[in-house]
Parts: sequence; C-alpha cells; structure tokens
Amino acid sequence: MAVANRDGVTIRDVAAHAGVSIATVSRVLRGTTPVTPATRDRVLAAVAELGFRPSALGRFLAEGRHAANGIVFPDLSGPYYAEVVLGYEEMAGELGRSVLILSTHGRDAAPDMVRELAGRVDGLVVLGRTVSDDVIEEIAQRGIPVVVLARPAPSAVDSVKAENDGSAQRLTEHLVGHGCRRFVFLGDVNGSPDSMERWSGFRAALERAGIAPPDEPRGVGLREEEGLRAADDLAAGELPDAVVCANDEVALGLIEGLRRAGVQVPGQVAVTGWDDVMAARYAGLTTVRQPMRALGAHAARLLDIRIRGDAEAPRHEVLPTELVIRDSCGRHEPAHPDNRQEPRAAASRSAIREVSVNEE
Repeated sequence: MAVANRDGVTIRDVAAHAGVSIATVSRVLRGTTPVTPATRDRVLAAVAELGFRPSALGRFLAEGRHAANGIVFPDLSGPYYAEVVLGYEEMAGELGRSVLILSTHGRDAAPDMVRELAGRVDGLVVLGRTVSDDVIEEIAQRGIPVVVLARPAPSAVDSVKAENDGSAQRLTEHLVGHGCRRFVFLGDVNGSPDSMERWSGFRAALERAGIAPPDEPRGVGLREEEGLRAADDLAAGELPDAVVCANDEVALGLIEGLRRAGVQVPGQVAVTGWDDVMAARYAGLTTVRQPMRALGAHAARLLDIRIRGDAEAPRHEVLPTELVIRDSCGRHEPAHPDNRQEPRAAASRSAIREVSVNEE
C-alpha cells in the first residue's frame, strides 16, 4: 500500500518520477542504508518537484512499526485516571502517535491482556500494579519499550511518578500543628504504591513528633463510596482528630458520610485528601496537588525516547507535588501553645511548595 500525503502524492509517484524502486525511496528518506550519491540526488529532486511530504504513518509502516503506543490502567473511572490519560494522549499526539488504552479492572486475565496489547504497539506504559513485575520484565525482554507510571520500576525499565513521602510528611506535620493527636489513615497501601509511600511519610512525621502512629491503615479502595462506608465506621466509635485519606475521592466520600452522620468537618474531625481534583477545590478540601496531566505527558515522552533508541540507561523521573491548605483541616493556626512552630519535613527528592487557598 502506497501512503499518500495531504496532496495525494505517494511514495510510488516519487519512485516512478526518479526511476527507482519504492524501497530505494524509503532508504533515502530514512537515511538508514547507503545509496549512491547520484541516486540520492535523483530521489530528493523528485521529492522536491512533486512536493512529497512523507506522513508519520508512512514512516512508521516503512520502518515496520505500528504508529501506536499502549497504556494500561487498573481502572478508567475517576478524575485521576482521566487527567493522566489526557496528558498522555496529548503528548502522544504531538509526537505523531495514536494511543491504545487497556483497562484491566482487576481481571484474572490481565497479564495475558497486557501481553497481547504489547504485541500491537511500539511501546507500553503501565500504571500502578495492574500486572506483576514478572510480566513487565517479560515484555521488556521481548524488546518492547516499557515505562511504568506511579509504581517502582522493575529491572531496567523507565519510570515516572509524583513525589509522595516528603509531601505526606509536610501534610501530617500541618495537622500536628493544629493540635491533632489521634489519627486515622484511609488508603489501599497494598494495591497502590503511591498510597504506600504516603502511609510511610505519614508514619514518619508522627514518629518524629512523638505521636504513636496507627498500627496499620484502614484498608479501603480509592473511590468515593469507600469513603462513605468508612464514615459509618468512624461515626460509630470514638472519633479521631484527623483522617488522612490516600486520595481526594475517598476524602470527599468521607466528608459526605460524616455529614450524614451529624459529624462536623472540620469542627469535630479534620479531613485531608490527595490529588487536588476539581471537586476538592469547591469542597474546601485540604490536599496535596500532584501534576496528573504532567505524569501522563512525561510517560509518553519517556516512551518515545526509548522507542527512538535515544536513551541507554533507565530514566526515573519524580515530579514535584504541592501542599494545598483549605478549610477541611480547620483554622490555620496552632491549637496548643506547645505547637506554635510546625516541625519541618525531611528533605525530599522533589521540591514541595505550600499553597494556601488564597493563591489559587
């Protein structure tokens, strides 16, 4: 099949005009195989005379590539995933690539689904713990470029993630500065590497402040309904001073569930989230803003670099996050005299800037 440009001129037309084969035209345009200077000049003259502009698709087909990248998500519902996909798709489009999206939904067949997708694309981005490290390494060993997103990188593959530990410490220290002493952490630390890092930073900040952290997090998923259910359990017992949620959706569900139970936020319980989705801004939710679209865009760029063979050693990017203080954690002043100075979080790999609601 001859691929035409927007003016209808095909590589076949160029070959006929120059008196060479289509393969020779392809070799000249790609510059990957030597041809005689006379032949090269003849082909380039035909390209100029006919106004031929090879399409990205044509180049990919000539090089035996698919002109498409794949991205694998555990689930596509929710604002976090939507923002990451938008960032990824926008960057992939700028790079001349289409995108195939696979949502595994926790299916048992997820490993085979990912393997099958890997055979239809030039490279693959895998978000979170959708499949095991063994599957990712197997795909990489087949020569298919892989970038992991929001999870530790297995073996020699590239990765991109947002900073978690240091910003979780800063958030927790802010709550300690309010006088909070009894804490609950809501999040799926086993299923989400990001949540595990946030839990780790949360515990470190409490221990440094001389406060015994919870023995374990309350393991819930990352959806709003999980927060609603958690609210029923919390309202039925002794209320904590603060609930640190692994993402905004859980936090927003928790706030609504507590409201239904007659518990005031922040009057009786401080609540915080993570991500800074749009709804968090209208709900006055204290949270940590992470660059969701930038995560997707950086993953697409890393994958393109790997596909083009422009990198050797694995690259691991950590994007900065920002603490955003709003009303859900209460008045922004120490609640006890002995907490007038908030402890400072340990230095993290990424810069963390505290943003007040008035700066938005």
